[in-house]
Amino acid sequence: MPWSAPISALTQRRKALAACLLKVLLAVFALIFPAFPAPAENQKSVDDALRLFTGVYAQLEANAADPVNPEAAIFEGALPGAIRALDPFSAFLTPDRFAQLREMQTSREKGFGSIVSVLPGRITVLQVLPATPMSRAGIEPGDELIAVNNYLIQALDNDQILQLLGEARHGTVNVVVRRQGSERPLHFTLTPQEMDSRSVDRVFLLGDRIAYIRIKSFEGETARQFRDALEQLGGDKVRGLILDLRDNRGGVVDAALDVSSFLLSPGAVILSARGRAQQPVVERVPASAKPYTFPVVALINGQTASAAEIVAGALRDHHRATLIGERSYGKGLVQQVLPLSMGTALALTTAYYFTPSGVSIQRPLALSQVKNQLPSDSAGAQGGIAPDEEVLPFPTNQFRYVLEGTGSFASFATEYLRDRAAKAGQPGGAPAEKISEKFEIDGAILDEFQYFLSQRNIRPSLAMWTANVDYIRIRLKTEIFNQGLGVAYGEKIEAELDSGIQRALEILATAASQP
Repeated sequence: MPWSAPISALTQRRKALAACLLKVLLAVFALIFPAFPAPAENQKSVDDALRLFTGVYAQLEANAADPVNPEAAIFEGALPGAIRALDPFSAFLTPDRFAQLREMQTSREKGFGSIVSVLPGRITVLQVLPATPMSRAGIEPGDELIAVNNYLIQALDNDQILQLLGEARHGTVNVVVRRQGSERPLHFTLTPQEMDSRSVDRVFLLGDRIAYIRIKSFEGETARQFRDALEQLGGDKVRGLILDLRDNRGGVVDAALDVSSFLLSPGAVILSARGRAQQPVVERVPASAKPYTFPVVALINGQTASAAEIVAGALRDHHRATLIGERSYGKGLVQQVLPLSMGTALALTTAYYFTPSGVSIQRPLALSQVKNQLPSDSAGAQGGIAPDEEVLPFPTNQFRYVLEGTGSFASFATEYLRDRAAKAGQPGGAPAEKISEKFEIDGAILDEFQYFLSQRNIRPSLAMWTANVDYIRIRLKTEIFNQGLGVAYGEKIEAELDSGIQRALEILATAASQP
């Protein structure tokens, strides 16, 4: 090869390693350049660029103050630098990173079997699943985790807490728990186990047989879970579907195609993919599909991305659903992981996804080669999926921030439920009425909560209390249901505070009233 001469100055020991690394560099360049438009005529050819690189490398090896580490220079310097200009999602995978990726693709998620509420400096257990490490240890709803592996929770913000909980799933963890009625903190040692992590994680009926289903990600079992959820709620007998794709960052594209096939007509185009170095691909609903026909409203926001945008775009373009919320994220890149030599690989963007009407999902990215795939005056030039109707979250206020930030609702629910149980256990005491779906927050409970807040130096004015009393009723009922009946019941109540869900109910009610 004409550019091998400059590295002749390398020592014999490093020559073989550098030669191998340069082969990897050549392989990466061979994969990168066909995938994007050819360089300008006045730009050097790939051969000239590589010849220049090896000349520079030889000078570094011969004259640098310290010996050059070939792996660091190429794996951590030259290759990442060459790929960084393409787009933020393409990357060179070192042997360690490639091995880690393969492990993540084949391993199952581990956990402890609980649903928790996370606030800055506070973790409250809402529900403990049976036959899991949490339930076997004796941790109960309402317990507050005050330390995890010697990290004090009160000193951490939300992101730090989520990172700590994520790391804890990889091995045995020691937790310290504060329990209402217990004078001393309780200590537990938990070992994570493989959990059945559901991507369809919220399923219930609202109003007059309106199905609500949230898909938090697209995974291998998502389509089956989605179909099972619909059948559980009534199948063709439901009068409408609210499909919640908010905060869904995507996942497996095949799962998105399968979910779309449950709602679109046979033969309908779901997406197309086009790239310079590959043949165009068009994905359609299978001819054998038997889709549901009830009205659909899909909820999207700025964190709806990738596979979730494929579903949203297909439903919108075929006028199969009304999209409400906010413009989606705009991630419509087709990526492949291409194995290379020496245990390395290249994650490379090879094409773009387009909705059935030909609109690019991908938003333009500054400082990259990802530009507008459509004319700047076209509907898709911004990228992402635009909703049919913009719906923003209900406004909040300082008083609500204080109530949520202090965990007042969850703490009161814990005390309230334990007080009921304690009174029922007293000699001569009347049995406590079991919390049921008919339970309501009455004036006496509101008075108890107001006293509870006062004891904690939270004393709103009468005007502030009155203005927020409906919000307080719903949040108290939500947390009491979370701990007394299970999170699925609490989520159904909390939907009353969700502007997207409430607007979707209005749209579906109108659709149902039309002949």
